[in-house]
Amino acid sequence: MDRREFLKHSTLGAASLGLLGLSLPAAAADAAKLVILHTNDMHSRIEPFPDNAAQWAGMGGMARRAALIEQVRRQEPHVLLLDSGDIWQGTPYFNFFGGELEYKLMSQMRYDASTLGNHDFDNGLEGLQKQLPNAAFPFLSANYDFSETLLAGRFQPYKVFEKAGHRIGVFGVGIKLAGLVADRNYGATKYLDPIATARDMVAKLRGAEKCDMVICLSHLGYKYEDEKIDDFKLAAGAPGIDLILGGHTHTFLEKPDVVKGPNGHQTLINQVGWSGINLGRIDYVFERGTRRPGVAQAAVLPVHTA
Repeated sequence: MDRREFLKHSTLGAASLGLLGLSLPAAAADAAKLVILHTNDMHSRIEPFPDNAAQWAGMGGMARRAALIEQVRRQEPHVLLLDSGDIWQGTPYFNFFGGELEYKLMSQMRYDASTLGNHDFDNGLEGLQKQLPNAAFPFLSANYDFSETLLAGRFQPYKVFEKAGHRIGVFGVGIKLAGLVADRNYGATKYLDPIATARDMVAKLRGAEKCDMVICLSHLGYKYEDEKIDDFKLAAGAPGIDLILGGHTHTFLEKPDVVKGPNGHQTLINQVGWSGINLGRIDYVFERGTRRPGVAQAAVLPVHTA
């Protein structure tokens, strides 16, 4: 999709949020609204694509994204800002600064959490360890076991946020690193089955943590034709997740997909391309007296300099 076609199908600003077409509650005066903003596969795109670029000319750029985020925060009191991995690799900024700039700028934007993508291992465990102090937000990773590496104890599997008067549980899962990342770059990191891990996370977050909503930050990929685990297989295999925010496959979705579980639970899957071209937004509403959220609206906010 070229830039003109992309902009034709996209919208900008809270007033243009597109309805999902689901049978879900509308926002009421006494309802609590939670706004989820999210990114994936930023790939060190600090500046916008050049104006003479063959594709995505003038799109992306962290300064413009920061302005969009602040615009939403001025309008909405309850916002979660999340990322689904592959923050690094793709421009000379990473080659020169090793990820320092990306983490510092995301910290200034006040990201609430991210997960790890395969390219976040491109400078090895040592490079990741070096840059972690520059991130003022947690990296959530439930299916990578770092216990026998120098990063033992540096990551948590999940975090619970108190937003809009409700408990929101967020956890992260990543793709199998073997065959995708050089062995030396992930060392003794162990990969755990993401579906089994997600089931455990849902049980813990719904149970002991008493969460009203469960979000998964996934760097598995949108959908594969083979048996490789993707976001759709995760949603079907681990019912109870409300929202999967995906990455890795650089998939542009105009609106979230819906996966209906055997117990009637609906899981939304969303992904917003790559290189910070888009900022995703999904609004949830907790109606008074209820603990389960309903999706009110969703949008793609293009990030561009025009």
